[in-house]
Amino acid sequence: MRTWLIPTPPVGPPIDDPTQRRLVTTEVLVVLTVSLGLSALRSGLSLVDALLQPVPLNEQQVALNAPAAQADLVDLALQLTRVLQLVGWGALAAYLLLRAGLSLRAVGLDGRRPGRDALGAAGLATLIGIPGLGVYLVAQALGVSVTIAPTTLDDTWWRLPVLIASAAANAWAEEVVMVGYLLTRLRQLGWSENRSLAAQAVLRGAYHLYQGLGGFLGNIAMGLVFGRVWQRTNRLWMLVGAHTLIDVAAFLGYAALRGRVTWLP
Repeated sequence: MRTWLIPTPPVGPPIDDPTQRRLVTTEVLVVLTVSLGLSALRSGLSLVDALLQPVPLNEQQVALNAPAAQADLVDLALQLTRVLQLVGWGALAAYLLLRAGLSLRAVGLDGRRPGRDALGAAGLATLIGIPGLGVYLVAQALGVSVTIAPTTLDDTWWRLPVLIASAAANAWAEEVVMVGYLLTRLRQLGWSENRSLAAQAVLRGAYHLYQGLGGFLGNIAMGLVFGRVWQRTNRLWMLVGAHTLIDVAAFLGYAALRGRVTWLP
């Protein structure tokens, strides 16, 4: 087990040319600004606003999938637009890696090992999902986390497929941008594997700050585990699959159990 704490040595030397380094650094900043880095800033401001409210933090609710319009079909269109935005973030990161001369196979976005990737995804989802739920429940009970409603969508004919699409899009965007893209680019800039892993994990936690301390710490832990697994295996589809399973379980489980169990806030 201790070997999993040691990253696999990177393949290829870092970028030495100063001009290329500046361009890559600028590219990373631009990608984060238009995607999850900006989400981290918004999330931090949301937490500050929540802390300034007279209502205790654990009595405030945040909905992850909420209605966006009164008209049913307009709401559906807006939900799918959000899904498309997330798909676009991941696609942009993948495209920039291709433009940099890397193949998607180089970051683990290929179909060589579907069976092993699926098994690994299921294992990772179990490893992260169950303790993650426990962290949330404890943090919520201690008053340092908001009450998270994974979905408040009405029981419409399209709720189930939209929740599944939202889960898959979240997973695709986060894992491709934060792991496949960011860790690769930081590696090319000469960052150590541990330093880039820590930076990725903290940023992942930061764009979940709107959930409170539980979401922040839980997602840092998830970032450390997911990032190290990728550094060891170079299998990004495994992470996308695991993240999708976690979110599907959260979204659909909440929709099914809401109001039927006492332990769910």
